[in-house]
Amino acid sequence: MSKLPFIIRNERQFKALTGLPRKIFDTLLQEFEKALKDVSSHRDRKRTKPHQRKPGGGRKGVLSTPEQKLFFILFYLKNYPTFDVLGALFGLSPPKAEENVNKLLPVLKKAEQHLRVLPHRHFKPTVPSEQDSENTQKIIIDATERPRCRPHHARQQKNYYSGKNHRHTLKNTVIADLHRGIPVVGPTVPGRRHDFKLLKDELDPNEPGLSSVEAWVDLGYQGIESQYPAFHSIHIPHKKPRKSKHNPNPTLTPQQKKENRAISQVRVAVEPLIGDMKSFQILAIKFRNRITNMADQVVLVVAGLCNLKNSYVVQ
Repeated sequence: MSKLPFIIRNERQFKALTGLPRKIFDTLLQEFEKALKDVSSHRDRKRTKPHQRKPGGGRKGVLSTPEQKLFFILFYLKNYPTFDVLGALFGLSPPKAEENVNKLLPVLKKAEQHLRVLPHRHFKPTVPSEQDSENTQKIIIDATERPRCRPHHARQQKNYYSGKNHRHTLKNTVIADLHRGIPVVGPTVPGRRHDFKLLKDELDPNEPGLSSVEAWVDLGYQGIESQYPAFHSIHIPHKKPRKSKHNPNPTLTPQQKKENRAISQVRVAVEPLIGDMKSFQILAIKFRNRITNMADQVVLVVAGLCNLKNSYVVQ
């Protein structure tokens, strides 16, 4: 890879800079190059005036090849530098670095769509055929939070303040399946929203096909069994009873503890996936960008990169 401000010595360094192994990077590059051409041709079709010179003429930019452009946007997502630092590393001015991020993020998203790794925004159960009517779709439902800068407006400060994390955050519902993939990432909302309230806003209890879905959730979804009776089955841990005068030493029965362990052994599969997403620093450190929908787009694109690493195809 030429004209980069880094000397990449080995695979470990390449993964540290981009978040992807070289082999997967090359796979993504093929679709990224096609997406670049699609975006360019779409832009040309929208032109009202004819070209004054042939396409490709004129001064060449610093990011002149698809490889450099893909490396640039992956480096930004993985390490999340400021635009001053990003521009200094790649030989760009800070405004030009920001402009390139805004242009290349939709291209990366389009490439992930072509590879069928980009998650859906809402959960649509797979309706089984008559031959597979006894099979169930197994999913794990969880929510993930990430920090954001403290808003200036007092009302926004209240909306984004998470009492659970004691800071201002953004939140998304994440639905994973047992095949180590993330088929659904819900819309980004202020961190004050409760996990279960968020799910109720995103998933209709009368959604067709829920009768073939088996779900695992944590204690943040208390009441889901009564609110979503259409599910084939819901696995939620037993909650420890409250301490009271009549029950001064509340505890779970051995059978309940056994059932909780069994649920945790299945539900824990979502944690490495969320951890994989947060290995990209743009989802781990305080989110600074103020561009409309930027916070929502990056979590979707990063989840798609994690699906790509795990060879998971979104149905």
